[in-house]
Amino acid sequence: MEKTAYVTGCDRGLGLALAKVLLTEGYRVFAGSYIADWPELGELAEKEPKLRIVPLDIGSDKSVQRAADIVKAETDHLDILINNAAIYRDRSEDIFGDLYFDDMLNMYNVNTLGTLRVTNSVIDLLVKGEGKRLVNISSEAGSIADNWRKREYGYCMTKAAVNMQSAILQNHLQEYGIKVMCFHPGWVRSWMSGKFNDKATVEAIDSAKGIIAQVLKPQEITALPSYTDYTGKPLPW
Repeated sequence: MEKTAYVTGCDRGLGLALAKVLLTEGYRVFAGSYIADWPELGELAEKEPKLRIVPLDIGSDKSVQRAADIVKAETDHLDILINNAAIYRDRSEDIFGDLYFDDMLNMYNVNTLGTLRVTNSVIDLLVKGEGKRLVNISSEAGSIADNWRKREYGYCMTKAAVNMQSAILQNHLQEYGIKVMCFHPGWVRSWMSGKFNDKATVEAIDSAKGIIAQVLKPQEITALPSYTDYTGKPLPW
């Protein structure tokens, strides 16, 4: 059976790197694409016959369903689903100042509900796969036990909610042999905030290699999902 993976947010940064690493591992990759005028993913597809670009806005029910229809028309199973797509809006909210609730609602719709939308749309394919890995790209920002911030309410709360989502999913999906995994990818040099973060300390390809190495290891399926950084170091919930 052909190894297959579906990765969201593949236009650039970590998502593009995850697609590249999976291709080197022999996977057929369905790559969710949101930024139509960004060239890198299209250039990769020209060289990689196993890469299928799928238009995808995870903040839209209709877009997620259209993407799922494309995937289901071309494969009857998925071995790996990686929910990577997310947005970050930081206008330095402060409890004594302005709080930008519209930004927070948008982040919640994309980062948290968008992740759940995609999982819901293709879970039947993952049940039929062999690897059966459901991977949610979370963040150390979602850890309540290790929180040190005094602001960034929206982003942190969306990632804490992704962690809870993952825990609920693992409770349900362990009976289907699906392993749910949450990853903090590190402080990645990427475009997530709308501009390239050249101050970050982790190259996207290094984070992607670490994540995929952990995903492909034999995994015990327990009542809780794993929650680690990209090197496999456990994080506190």
